[in-house]
Amino acid sequence: MKKLSMEELVAFCNQYGFIFQGSEIYGGLANTWDYGPLGTRLKNNIKDAWRYYFIQNRDNSFEIDADILMNPTVWEASGHISSFSDPLLDCKECKTRHRADNLINDFDSTANADAMTQDEMLTFIQDKKIPCPKCGKSNYTDIRQFNLMFATQRGVTQSSANTIYLRPENAQGEYVNYLNVLRTMRTKLPFSIGQIGKAFRNEITPGNFTFRTIEFEQMEYQTFCKKGNDEELYDFFKVYGIKFFNFLGLPEEHLRYHDHEKLAHYAKAACDIDYLFPFGWGEINGTHNRTDFDLTRHQEFSGKSMEYFDAVTGEKYIPYIIESTYGLDRIFLAVMFESFVEEELEKGDTRQVLKLNPMLAPIKVNVLPLMKNKHGEKAMEVYQMLRKHFMVSYDEAGNIGKRYRRGDAIGTPFAVTIDENTINQDVVTLRDRDTMKQINLPISELVEYIKKEINDCISSKSEK
Repeated sequence: MKKLSMEELVAFCNQYGFIFQGSEIYGGLANTWDYGPLGTRLKNNIKDAWRYYFIQNRDNSFEIDADILMNPTVWEASGHISSFSDPLLDCKECKTRHRADNLINDFDSTANADAMTQDEMLTFIQDKKIPCPKCGKSNYTDIRQFNLMFATQRGVTQSSANTIYLRPENAQGEYVNYLNVLRTMRTKLPFSIGQIGKAFRNEITPGNFTFRTIEFEQMEYQTFCKKGNDEELYDFFKVYGIKFFNFLGLPEEHLRYHDHEKLAHYAKAACDIDYLFPFGWGEINGTHNRTDFDLTRHQEFSGKSMEYFDAVTGEKYIPYIIESTYGLDRIFLAVMFESFVEEELEKGDTRQVLKLNPMLAPIKVNVLPLMKNKHGEKAMEVYQMLRKHFMVSYDEAGNIGKRYRRGDAIGTPFAVTIDENTINQDVVTLRDRDTMKQINLPISELVEYIKKEINDCISSKSEK
């Protein structure tokens, strides 16, 4: 079975309405992408799966929606203003700018640039004579640090006093609302705050479709706990992350843990979960033991106590935080790569099919009149009945085989064909996307049958 290359996936997503180039009619804007009708539905279904797994199915778990723009002191406290930067250098020959760590890791996957200092990276690049990916020469400037935050001005005049930032991550919105959630939800440690939202980074070397972009969406999850329970929770969320990806349909053989050797100054432990993309392993999750750094810093800069009072023991302390964050756009990309297959059928025929988990499928049911003139009216009645329960499409153009193929290509798990049996006996033909097997079913049983198939899929995957 054939799998897609990156170039083929970009074309596929554009053809079927999953993802379009941003501002396309004006020639686009580099590394910006608009999600089309099907892509928006798939993206929202991934969000709902995350909510099911992390909010609905976990005790003391709460979702918030914090603003993108925050008081700039938040970013001073978090350290982003002073230290959120990339190591960049320019090719003197073609003037192309590159991230030093990416140059090293792409040249030698065993080098581990993340563990190198800035001077060590430059020495490695010079000693190995790493070529510029654009011109092939090896003649670079020194490495400089480039801040990744987008700054903007609040008010009618430009002034440093009016500078605010587009958030580079969602996590700070959860940290500054820690006290609010603790108070209003009347909860106790350990408890978690989750959030889905946009973040922005002024990346110099974005690429690989939606894998690295300047605007992206994160599904953040922060668990507040007592020191001493942090290591157990950190290990738990590493495993829980793999289970979540299995729940979405990503198999374990295409996932791996990548423990960080060089830790951020605030971290006690850090690990990524990578997915095997066509371009290689890429991070789709990060789990970190952030200790009490974040709440301590916000206590220092805000003057508000972040201490938790344990009514049972009488202790007061600042909680540790276990962070588990998921890149929504990257997960979308992984799900698309994993689901697409091109199958060989009988007589040399082939079909493209997106074998999405039914709970993720943008369209759940495709309603097809066998003959438009004879069965169209009844098909529309069935369509209107089903769309009260599911996302449904109606297709009457072309022969029935081509319409089946169109539904297969966009991942629609069920096709309902309206024919003479429907007119005479209120019985439809229900076709399964993956097996292509067909059964006859009374219209009165159709909704419950499809609901059960989808719910059984959710239950079976969540139990693994």
